[in-house]
Amino acid sequence: MTVLIDEAAWPAHGRLWGHLVSDQSLDELHSFARRAGIPERGFDHDHYDYPEERRHALIALGAVPVTGRELVERLQASGLRVSQREKRGL
Repeated sequence: MTVLIDEAAWPAHGRLWGHLVSDQSLDELHSFARRAGIPERGFDHDHYDYPEERRHALIALGAVPVTGRELVERLQASGLRVSQREKRGL
C-alpha cells in the first residue's frame, strides 16, 4: 500500500492544504482516508485535500512524503490521474 502526501502549499479558507494520492488504487486511497478521519467531501476526483496541521498525523498513519512533482508523476504513471479538463467535463 502506498499513499503519498505532498507538502501543504495551496492556500484556501485561511489555511494551507496538501494532497493525498494512491499510486495503486482509489480503493486504497479511500480506505486510508476513512482510517485517517478525512471526510469524503475532501476527495477531488483523484486525490484528497488535507489541511497542513494534519500532515504529521497522516505520515504517522503511513502516508509517504514526496515532493509535489513526484506525487503528480506517480499519480500519472498509475493511470489514476484526472486532468483539469476531465474534471470540468470537457
